[in-house]
Amino acid sequence: MHKLDAVDAASLRSDIPPFRAGDTVKVHVKVVEGTRSRIQIFQGVVIRRHGRGVGETYTVRKVSFGVGVERTFP
Repeated sequence: MHKLDAVDAASLRSDIPPFRAGDTVKVHVKVVEGTRSRIQIFQGVVIRRHGRGVGETYTVRKVSFGVGVERTFP
């Protein structure tokens, strides 16, 4: 095992259930506005997963007030 693989394995979260493109998910995002912070829920359909390990990203799409919104999460 390479050194970077060992670091990645130690950094992975185990509490995230497996999901794939086409699944509907709710992502809880911490939004910081000045000195205040809040949790915002972004619910939509996973349209893309890219990469592996710590650097993996996924894109979620939802329709909000008739406008399609896509957001990519690390």
